[in-house]
Amino acid sequence: QVQLVESGGGLVQAGDSLRLSCAASGRTFSIYSMDWFRQAPGKDRENVCSITWSTGSTYYTESVKGRFTISRDNAKNTVFLQMNTLKPEDTAVYYCRARMIGTNDCWGQGTQITVSS
Repeated sequence: QVQLVESGGGLVQAGDSLRLSCAASGRTFSIYSMDWFRQAPGKDRENVCSITWSTGSTYYTESVKGRFTISRDNAKNTVFLQMNTLKPEDTAVYYCRARMIGTNDCWGQGTQITVSS
């Protein structure tokens, strides 16, 4: 099992930047990828971006391409989400997920991001 602790959410204005962190502990050697999801009120949870733990290859959903950057620090077992040019439609609870090899995925507790116009 892996434990995930997120930090960095808050209230910002449109156009601002924010950086989220997700620190993993426990069986980190079983992590396949680290992913950021978000869920806005009344909407399904969506995969915003992902990074493969071993290779560093990344995925971004179309709406955040060019604005969000996912990165990792393997030595610290931490993944980051740099969010630039934030928009009101980015308002959501953001969750970190560890996609695991051979066991269930693990989720962070979520952190609220509110972008005011």
